[in-house]
Amino acid sequence: MTRDTMGSATTVTMMTAAVARRFGPPQVVAVERVPRPVPAHDEVLIRLRASTVSIADHRLRAKDLPRGLGLLAVVALGVFRPRHAILGMDGAGVIEAVGADVTGFTPGDEVIVMQGPRMGCHAEYVTVKANGCIAPKPAGMSFEDAAALVFGGYTAISFLDRVELGPGTDILVNGASGAVGTAVVQLASQAGARVTGVCSQGNADLVRSLGAHRVIDYATEDFAAGDERYDVIVECVGNAPFSRSRRVMKPGAALLLVISDLPGMLGERIQSRRSGKLVTHTGSMFGAPVMAEIVRHAEAGDLRPVVDRTYDLADIVEAHRYVDTGRKRGSVVVRIGGESAGD
Repeated sequence: MTRDTMGSATTVTMMTAAVARRFGPPQVVAVERVPRPVPAHDEVLIRLRASTVSIADHRLRAKDLPRGLGLLAVVALGVFRPRHAILGMDGAGVIEAVGADVTGFTPGDEVIVMQGPRMGCHAEYVTVKANGCIAPKPAGMSFEDAAALVFGGYTAISFLDRVELGPGTDILVNGASGAVGTAVVQLASQAGARVTGVCSQGNADLVRSLGAHRVIDYATEDFAAGDERYDVIVECVGNAPFSRSRRVMKPGAALLLVISDLPGMLGERIQSRRSGKLVTHTGSMFGAPVMAEIVRHAEAGDLRPVVDRTYDLADIVEAHRYVDTGRKRGSVVVRIGGESAGD
């Protein structure tokens, strides 16, 4: 029980969530009962059915950021404990309630959502701005598959908006079997580009099935030492900065740094100016338009989910352990809910 400003007792509605109250290994995450959020006047309350555990969740939980980003860790992640105890950037579910000023959604609508750094999707319920990163769930798709599209699809669409893709475009995707890489391979292939994927030999067949014309096994071949040249390089691993990639970039090519350290971020402007090539660690499309593009591509068959493993929320520690291995293919999905509501 709590008391409102008039002194009368009010009941706090609870929900189940995976909570990380300190930084550390997977076992710092615990499934607990916590207060259920209440939507503001411009928000919707979503009862989540699925989310994913991504590399972002690993980084925020373990306080493991690329080189030079320690200050950002303090500001964005928290000093002594995670700023957002409930992790989870993305999800799929059903709208439970809407705020007084919301007109675009109604209870019962099935939706996908990208919370980004606000997190909060490893829980039964989350509140989201109605004009934010939310869109109707792709028709005919399960909640688990829909959730698996969001993190990789959002990132891929945002970055690929920086470049022109079409027949004759040569694009290399470093880390082609991850959540972002599998989305980039599909979208670039559907646009008509000639796609080269870099991944392990064990994931080569998967990457080819998504549309890659050629696959390079990073264990036996260094793409940066080869004879091929590319119009676009999408760097999803963190080991191919401009200094390594520039040799295989065509004149006027683009290096899209999905993962970059601080030196890479600080140097990209001068590298772009001196080389005549685009070097960037940011996308150029954000918010609701990206979510709409995810749905459009999914319903057209241009973007399909790649699900490695699925865990129940009760087993989320095991999901974190698996993501920490760095060997996941596509997305690791967390199944949430069932029929039990918060009490």
